[in-house]
Amino acid sequence: MEQLAELFAENIMAKVWRVACESLPSAGATAEERAMKFPRAFPEYVPQNRQHGEKASRYHLREAAFWTCGFFPGILYELLERTVRYPQSAVYLFRSSPEERRHQLRAMCEKWSEPLHDMAGRTDTHDIGFIVMPALRKDWELLGNPRSLASIVRAANSLATRYVASAKAIRSWDLLIRKDTQITDMSTNLIVIIDSLCNLDLLFYAAAHNSSPYLGEIAVAHARTVIRTHLRPEPQLPQTTFGRYNGQLYSTNHVTCIDPKTGAIKNRMTAQGYADGSTWARGQAWAILGYSQTYLWTGEREFLEVACGTAEYFLHRLETHPVAQGTGDEKLRYTSPPWDFDAPMEKKGEGEEVVRDSSAAAIAANGLLVLSQALISEGEKTLAARFFDAAVDLMRGTLDYSLARETARFLFVPGGEGGELEEGLTVEDVAQGKRFDAILKHGTANNNENARRRYANHGLVYGDYYLVKFGNELMRMGLV
Repeated sequence: MEQLAELFAENIMAKVWRVACESLPSAGATAEERAMKFPRAFPEYVPQNRQHGEKASRYHLREAAFWTCGFFPGILYELLERTVRYPQSAVYLFRSSPEERRHQLRAMCEKWSEPLHDMAGRTDTHDIGFIVMPALRKDWELLGNPRSLASIVRAANSLATRYVASAKAIRSWDLLIRKDTQITDMSTNLIVIIDSLCNLDLLFYAAAHNSSPYLGEIAVAHARTVIRTHLRPEPQLPQTTFGRYNGQLYSTNHVTCIDPKTGAIKNRMTAQGYADGSTWARGQAWAILGYSQTYLWTGEREFLEVACGTAEYFLHRLETHPVAQGTGDEKLRYTSPPWDFDAPMEKKGEGEEVVRDSSAAAIAANGLLVLSQALISEGEKTLAARFFDAAVDLMRGTLDYSLARETARFLFVPGGEGGELEEGLTVEDVAQGKRFDAILKHGTANNNENARRRYANHGLVYGDYYLVKFGNELMRMGLV
């Protein structure tokens, strides 16, 4: 695993620590906010293009209600887990006062997760799983905080209010407004997006911890509905690769509008992909991870087969795309995929470039890792090995291509001197003046031409979250 050493480098902890410290309320905050030091906004993306001027290379923050707010606290908790369960991975932090460093990190986790508890009662979003699970699940499992478990259960019940029994689906969005589309009538439209599969983990988790079978039942019903409404069967591939999955392959649709009374499909479209019939890379990655998780919770073979079918299709599209064509002895290389597998090259100066999405790679790598473990439990070792190797290769290639070269490190200041962010601990850029707050570059939030906000080529907080989580999963498996 030496090729994945950057997953555990000091650079990651240093960058995250600096952003965590600098993004807390200071000037302009109320006296109460400064006293409590809870964040009012959360990191979302880091521009990597020079035209952003002084804002380039720094995290842009979004309001606490935005769907990505849970990922940065989640990163903090993943790093705290490293210091508690895998201290050998954080020796750089323990050069002095290890207990004090762990206490500082825990306190920072608590500050950043505090606003998430207030989110648990929200019934206006299906993204409540993304909001509460990354941080609060770790807070419960790692620190035994019963308040976090209670917030998780509350959030799951909030999500359950969005379930439409007549359509056997959970409403993702209340409306969809783009330059070319407006869907606003909830009585005749039920909008479901492929991302919803990764919020089902919240329902399963709460059901298991609260003896509430209904939450698990609606999660299963929704997962089955999405197979019908969002998955597109694709032709089988020739067995040119040893161990390739030879069952039904699936591409994915991003958005489906369903009749809430009958469950019938009204139309399929995209909001973040290239075109309505294209394969948006991050959407395909959500499907891999979501169905792999659903299988682990249910043990139902149907979900395992679907996870394999979406995973194999993702790998096929990546293998046959120009971004994966290697050089020399390495003829094939998994790497940060195009933001949409069907999107054309885009002009850049006098040439062309592939707009990529490193967050899709990080999410897919996690899904492939979960899937490989599920297959091992079924005794399918050959296919498990294929998906495990693909997960590692995909993460390796993504680090090689998309890891920000602007790195950071800790400085330990005796006695808390030197203008540090926290007493005795500060962060500096390895190359003076070369700073980039995110771990990965080449993320794409939304490059759809009809989006109300179109932005690409940046670091994304959820890409970084799934990257750090991948490293923790490898340690949990005893592989590093």
